[in-house]
Amino acid sequence: MTTSRRLTDFEVREFDAPPSLPENLQKVLVDLIELHLQGKQAHWNLVGINFRDLHLQLDEIVDTAREASDTIAERMRALNAVPDGRSDTVAASTTLPAIPPGEQSTADTADLISIRIYAAVDTVRSVHDDVDAADPSSADLLHSIIDDLEKAAWMLKSENRKV
Repeated sequence: MTTSRRLTDFEVREFDAPPSLPENLQKVLVDLIELHLQGKQAHWNLVGINFRDLHLQLDEIVDTAREASDTIAERMRALNAVPDGRSDTVAASTTLPAIPPGEQSTADTADLISIRIYAAVDTVRSVHDDVDAADPSSADLLHSIIDDLEKAAWMLKSENRKV
């Protein structure tokens, strides 16, 4: 006969994240939320040659940013941190430059959003080493986000590339 063994409170060990880990993930979160919002702004106000393809491509970028922000926020919750995605927090702490108001040409939009994608990637890269030292699992998520965003930027900036 086997007996089942219960864990005691002393045997259960949750990961105790240093304060820098959620702080760094918060920086990534606000830039991903801002990228999602700016991508939608660009999507709604796009005009010009190759409109339809770029309009659809912007939706893909928005989906990538939104899914990545959800991944980061949920990782923060798994670490017992509280993500803050409120609009005033995002506006006050994002590193992305503001997107101009009004209609934008497809060529300008490709450049505007590429720049913002790279700004978000810069934030991810700037916190990566500290995140990796504190929690390699969270760093793995950052690797995936960098890969997805840089691929999106490459595809987008190719719209205006001259050979």
